[in-house]
Order: sequence, then C-alpha cells, then structure tokens
Amino acid sequence: MPINNYNGDTFVAFLDISGFKELMRNEKKAWKALDRLYQQGYEILRHTDNVCRVEGIFISDSGVLFVRRNNQTTPSTSECFKSLLTMIKGINERMREHDFMLTTSIAYGKIRYQERIEFEGIEKNPIYGNAYISAFLDNENRTPKIRPGQCRIVKENLPDDVVETLDQRQNDEIFRMIRGRDGDNKHYYYYWMRNDPAEIEGFEQEYNDAFNLKYAGMLKALKGNRQ
Repeated sequence: MPINNYNGDTFVAFLDISGFKELMRNEKKAWKALDRLYQQGYEILRHTDNVCRVEGIFISDSGVLFVRRNNQTTPSTSECFKSLLTMIKGINERMREHDFMLTTSIAYGKIRYQERIEFEGIEKNPIYGNAYISAFLDNENRTPKIRPGQCRIVKENLPDDVVETLDQRQNDEIFRMIRGRDGDNKHYYYYWMRNDPAEIEGFEQEYNDAFNLKYAGMLKALKGNRQ
C-alpha cells in the first residue's frame, strides 16, 4: 500500500539490522535477514490502527517508521508514541525469533515524506526533517554507541506531556518499561525484551556480562596457549 505525503511534527524511528556488514559475508544469511525484516515489518504494520497510524519504509538493512496522526486533537501525543513503541516491540520480537537483532532510535520533530513520480527501474521517495536526521544520526554514530537489541529515545525535542508521562513511570504496559540510564542524560531506553520493570536490572547485568565476554574471548584468542 503506497504511503501518502506527510508534513508535520511526529515521532520517527530509524531501525537497522545489527551486524549486517558481517552477515553480507554469507549471501544466503544476508538475504534471509532482509527478507525477515521486510516481511515482519509489513506483517506488524498492517495491523496498526487508523487514528495513530504507524507507517514504514524499508530499504536495504534499515527501516524508517513514523506516526501519522489522523486527528490533530485526539488521541494525545503520548498515545501516538505508544502506538509506535508497540510496533517496534513487535518487529523486534519477530526478528529475535529468527535470531536477528535490531538497533532502534526514536526522535520527535518535523518530518516530510514526499511521494515522487516513478519511472521504470527507478523510484524516489525523499524523507526530510530534523526528526529523521536525529533518529538516523543517533543510530549511526552518537555517543554512547547504541548496542545490538537496544531501543532508545532521544530526549531532545520530546513533547512536555511525553516527558511527564515517562518521568512519572505510569503503570502502563509500555511506558513502565522505559527508563533512563546512569551516565547517559541524552536518552531514555525502552526495554521491549522484558514485560516487568523488576526484570530490567537483571537484564542489564546479563546483557553487560555477555557483551564483556566477547572481549574476553578476543583477549583469550590473542594470548593463545601462552602461560
């Protein structure tokens, strides 16, 4: 289904297949990763609602999602944000089932999507706006570097009602899984991979242990059989 033109303030998410450059060493696995991303992205987004409709564009190993708010008075900005997070959780869970991980960055601000005339063999669908740029740059090279599986929200430009909702940690199945992190005052983190806030601390410890073991394994290989 084609995406109609859009120009306004909204939430934008940029997601990317983790380690895709390494996957490209194995053509069969790389194609499988792309097929899964496109297929699962389509399956999840086709069930979005029509009030806070989440739409997406997938190209290469990445995807761009944004919320089309069809009624400017209701629902609230927070509810539209929740719609996007629900879609992101679904896509990440589906990809995890097939042993692939994503990184996801979310930003709020202006985005303009413009459908262009298509010719045989070429298609142009430009995306502009500070929200897209912010989400893209955060995913690519912002500090701290985003890790595989993580979903984080850029704090800059977030609407006041969304900040209030997140800081109050309301008892909502989605918002209660969002937290800040020590040493990072630029982002909130969405723990889509867990369903209970009590599990977040344990997940962080387990994830960091696994991440550090990678480097321990590299050091062990460098040392070889030396005593």
